[in-house]
Amino acid sequence: MANEKIIKSNNAIYDVNERPPLGTWFGLSLQHMFSMFGSTVLVPLLVGLSPSVALISSGVGTLLHILITRGKIPAYMGSSFAFVIPMASLMKSFGYPAVAQGIFSVGLVYIVVALIVAKVGTNWIDKIFPPEVVGPVAVVIGLSLAGSAALNATRVGGVETGKYDIRIFIVALLTLLFTIGYNMFLKGFLGMIPVLLGIITGYIFAILFGLVDLTPVAKASWFALPKFNSIFESRRLYVSGIISMAPLAFVTISEHLGHLMVLNKITDRNFFKDPGLSKTLTGDGTASIAASLIGGPSVTSYGENIGVMQLSRVYSVWVIGGAAVFAIVFSFVGKLSALISSIPGAVIGGVGFMLYGVIASTGLQIIVDNKIDFSKKRNIMIAAPVLVTGIGNFQLDLGHGLVFTGVALSTLLGIVLNLVLPKKAASEE
Repeated sequence: MANEKIIKSNNAIYDVNERPPLGTWFGLSLQHMFSMFGSTVLVPLLVGLSPSVALISSGVGTLLHILITRGKIPAYMGSSFAFVIPMASLMKSFGYPAVAQGIFSVGLVYIVVALIVAKVGTNWIDKIFPPEVVGPVAVVIGLSLAGSAALNATRVGGVETGKYDIRIFIVALLTLLFTIGYNMFLKGFLGMIPVLLGIITGYIFAILFGLVDLTPVAKASWFALPKFNSIFESRRLYVSGIISMAPLAFVTISEHLGHLMVLNKITDRNFFKDPGLSKTLTGDGTASIAASLIGGPSVTSYGENIGVMQLSRVYSVWVIGGAAVFAIVFSFVGKLSALISSIPGAVIGGVGFMLYGVIASTGLQIIVDNKIDFSKKRNIMIAAPVLVTGIGNFQLDLGHGLVFTGVALSTLLGIVLNLVLPKKAASEE
């Protein structure tokens, strides 16, 4: 990466292939790790896996993705929520080997699709993903997470059944306001880490409001060996694990395409062409296969980290790689992991209001920059259902844990409408 010619994005502080000075690098990587931590450790907690192993999986998966894409894409791999239901069911019925085989099969699906893409090329991408589709889909990727942020910012446990607590609301609002303030008024190095500063400030307020339990931090040991599991713990083939999880790869592949579109926009690049979609898919698939071998959940690219890049204008792969190394190291340091785990949902929700909105704003920018005319019925007929089905999380549940999310369905709907609708409505001819 260091020897490659640097192509500077118009607004980048540190571009994709630029390496910041050591101290700056440290802080920027830490910001990315804090941003992904909550979601990455929540998935294993919901499923019954080790959060520490999930951290290692995310770190190793990210480094593998960087290696396979030749250091050209700043994408962080975190635990995927798309597989929570089938993983939890398989853990309860069969144990981890069934989950591991399912995750392994997901990785294989990615690689098979990557091989097909390498064979047929990527010219089809421009046809099925014009700006009138990309813009609304990018908005959906951001705003589909808005409900989660709102629950974290208002209710105990971040769930609808949780009790409303005004303290959570206040801490979330203060976290958001301070994050906005840091982003607008700080310069230099501090201006590049507004999310990290917002999380730290929100955490302090959360302590003052009595929302933080530091007991687990005090009890945690400094060194803690993660509880690894292995796909080879059983010689049995769990067909149910493969069948219930492999098809869901197409859900996360559609989300993968959406994330690449957003990254293309904010970095002024075309990652579909260089390093190529086949490389990015192979990177994602290999990351999940690696996770299955050590006991982690399936991984995928994270919207939270894309939001951080947009806010900080730091797109460096070196920074993403540093966050991956931190994730691996912190997984062995019990007190640090416990400290980060103690960050309450109020803080995560407050920062989420900013990060998720930034992704949605990128979609609006795509629409504006490409001068998409919404006085034309065709553009409205594409954007309207994409936005509502995606943000409303219009799900297709086929049973046995096979659930296609609103993001996946809205992306597919946008593609189909773009291909079948005429250029003009009959009333406009």
